[in-house]
Amino acid sequence: VQLQASGGGLVQAGGSLRLSCAASGSIFGINVMGWYRQAPGKQRELVARITSDGSTNYADSVKGRFTISRDNAKNTVVLQMNSLKPEDTAVYYCHVLVTDYRLRQLEYWGQGTLVTVSS
Repeated sequence: VQLQASGGGLVQAGGSLRLSCAASGSIFGINVMGWYRQAPGKQRELVARITSDGSTNYADSVKGRFTISRDNAKNTVVLQMNSLKPEDTAVYYCHVLVTDYRLRQLEYWGQGTLVTVSS
């Protein structure tokens, strides 16, 4: 399974960015799709995730500002980030939990995309 993420970049505080991640490969089903982030000197943390039935979870720090969505037909997940703050600066990683055609539950990480929010 390959994950191709895009959409990071530099934005001023208060601005918006849209991250997208597409999964491809031997996938029977994708159970959970999500985004994590890791800021310099900090541990990787969950930003948002969405299940196959559309249930979502968000970190408290991004609630009301970020929205996660997915297209099950295209195996893609999108993170719309609004009202960005300098503390949102981090490398953002796409993450998926999949079931392959051997019915194994596996997890995969994308390569990471840098989001920089200037004050």
